[in-house]
Amino acid sequence: MATSVTNNGSRSGQWQQKELFFLVTYAFIFYVIIIRRSLQLSHDHFKQLFGLRPGWLIPHRLNDVSDAQWRNFRGNLPVLSLVFGIFTLLATLMRAFFNLKVGGMSIVWLLFSLVYLSYLHGTCIIFVLSIATINFLIVKIFARKKYFPLVVWSYNIFFLLTNRIYEGYSFSIFGPQWGFLDNYRGSFRWHICFNFVVLRMISFGFDYHWRNQDSHFDQEKHQQRCHICKSGKACYQALQERSLQDDKFGYITYLCYLVYAPLYIAGPIISFNAFASQLDVPQNTNSVRNVILYGFRWVLSLLLVELMTHLFYYNAFANSGLWKQLSPMEVFIIGYGVLNFMWLKFLLIWRFFRFWSLVNGIETPENMPKCINNCHNLEGFWKNWHASFNKWLVRYMYIPLGGSRKKLLNVWVVFTFVAIWHDLEWKLLSWAWLTCLFFIPELVFKSATKAFQAENSFGEFIFRELSAVAGAVTITCLMVANLVGFVIGPRGINWLLSSFLQKEGLPVLGGMLLTFYVGTKIMLHIDEAKQRLP
Repeated sequence: MATSVTNNGSRSGQWQQKELFFLVTYAFIFYVIIIRRSLQLSHDHFKQLFGLRPGWLIPHRLNDVSDAQWRNFRGNLPVLSLVFGIFTLLATLMRAFFNLKVGGMSIVWLLFSLVYLSYLHGTCIIFVLSIATINFLIVKIFARKKYFPLVVWSYNIFFLLTNRIYEGYSFSIFGPQWGFLDNYRGSFRWHICFNFVVLRMISFGFDYHWRNQDSHFDQEKHQQRCHICKSGKACYQALQERSLQDDKFGYITYLCYLVYAPLYIAGPIISFNAFASQLDVPQNTNSVRNVILYGFRWVLSLLLVELMTHLFYYNAFANSGLWKQLSPMEVFIIGYGVLNFMWLKFLLIWRFFRFWSLVNGIETPENMPKCINNCHNLEGFWKNWHASFNKWLVRYMYIPLGGSRKKLLNVWVVFTFVAIWHDLEWKLLSWAWLTCLFFIPELVFKSATKAFQAENSFGEFIFRELSAVAGAVTITCLMVANLVGFVIGPRGINWLLSSFLQKEGLPVLGGMLLTFYVGTKIMLHIDEAKQRLP
């Protein structure tokens, strides 16, 4: 009997090795075709595209800077790097010479950050500080009340919406004598950055509200599983769940948390508990060597994005509306390229600010811990795309709403908030609700797999195949949702469906599902290999 099991295991291992070779070969051919067709598309249509500028990396090659967010970040990178250097040097000198702790470092960082905000927003810093101060008073007054969550959420959502509706307000609404202040509104729209401030204000409120309540966090169980905490250090989750003394919830520390320069513009998002815990003792989970290596990897990623935008004009196709004239195969290539560009763009932006924060002793979650091409289910994708926001949503929305006990209902509330938080646009709400719809079959499939027990190798084979098929469908749904939300909008859904469900589009749809099936199988092989590691 034992010999039979061993032989079956040996044959299974040999088959998996052959399967992996075939899968990797298929993936290699797929990317060769994608790269070749992408180069051809960019060459054939570059004269019709918007947002192309003379390149610097490759001679006689244009550069795709059609994405406004990437163009602004790229253009302001020299200024941001200068501010990064000055802020870090001054903060380090002040900490070293005066041996500053929580109170002292809060004041130092607050002063530096307010100077930074004055450059960004000019006189509009008055709006930021006024709304933040009222929120602080609300938290202090209502923290012990049962209706505290309703008060805090109502206040913050009110300003989240009105800031957008009134485009950051005009000083003249307070009287014509104040209208002159509108001439000094700075270089960056304050109400765009304030979306992140809203998340921090809610975090401060609830961390203060929960400070004396029993935590659901099992410290002992966490320490047994966490290799960082086992070594005597404190990981981000441990810092976040740590109960702070009342004196840490002062006004100066609160304001410092809201406007902390390295994280102010784009995050990553950090809870108040985790931030305040690191003011006394700077982060020690990342060594100086690892932080330097992190910065070096960022430079390599920047060069990769520049190479990509010089060779492939994916985003220019999306912004120019030229995708409507392309074949289904070409639409798939552009859509796939846009998603990969978005991932790289956000990775660079978030890692720049995280690197700045790490250098100054504040650790934040990694926003892009996993490559977009290594996620085969929706839950895994959202845990690894803007991961710090996901952690925030779980802590301050998902768990208070009932957590996994009300999962099907909670995802609708959470993703609707995420859409509104990004902007007041129908295409973002369409994206959010499509994502929720696609979550339903995944949740049903996961429930079924928990009940399924493979009793032999054939059962394991069937389970793997069904998982791969489910992954292929999920990735396709994810692509559709993101294309609707960020490229074609809700009006383009009918066009997208008609293009892929006609005679020319059906083979492309079939090939797309097969490719994502192969990709999922490779991801499953990677997951199994990780599990075998000691």
